[in-house]
Amino acid sequence: MIELVDVSKSFTLHNQGGATIPVVKGASLKAEPGECVALTGPSGAGKSTLMRVIYGNYLAASGQVLVAGLDVARAEPRQILLLRRDTLGYVSQFLRVVPRVSALDVVAEPLLAVGCDRQVAMDRAAGLLKRLNIPERLWTLSPTTFSGGEKQRVNIARGFAHEYPAMLLDEPTASLDAQNRETVLSLIEEAKNKGVTIVGIFHDLDARERVCDREVDVSDFTPGMAA
Repeated sequence: MIELVDVSKSFTLHNQGGATIPVVKGASLKAEPGECVALTGPSGAGKSTLMRVIYGNYLAASGQVLVAGLDVARAEPRQILLLRRDTLGYVSQFLRVVPRVSALDVVAEPLLAVGCDRQVAMDRAAGLLKRLNIPERLWTLSPTTFSGGEKQRVNIARGFAHEYPAMLLDEPTASLDAQNRETVLSLIEEAKNKGVTIVGIFHDLDARERVCDREVDVSDFTPGMAA
């Protein structure tokens, strides 16, 4: 479902004479349906960069980035947008929403985008917000007013609203209390049982050991960092 073949990525510093900084070189990995693969390595190894390459936020300099058969490295923008709508979910560390849009609408939006009945979408959104302990009195408010932990939980609810065949998770349990951490880990386990392919960054070692099937050390693909 997700496969990287000899992927490289570098950044050009245009304000510093066009200097090129290689970030990832020769990265290869494969994640199958029902499998969770953790990206590991020290800070600066390129874990987040590799996730953004898979999602199409960053364009790979070389190699193949295959998600459900689509090579993201060569896909047209409209193909990437369709992939994100239907197939590839991404739970980032930060919630970015339009002001004045309610938490319920934020969570339901991915379902409405694929044509789900509005009431079904709202019921699904409400169920996830309740499960993640967002007080019902907040559901009609914009998450821009929420605490950091509440925003993170809304973001997780949004990510799991539509049953994507593949998901990218960027530290999904960071800063969560024990109860909400357990809920998120349960959501991940349920997704795996349904055959969802997951690639993620888990700095929480216990969470990683519980839900991840394999680890890929990204420093093996980082110029100057590999042993």
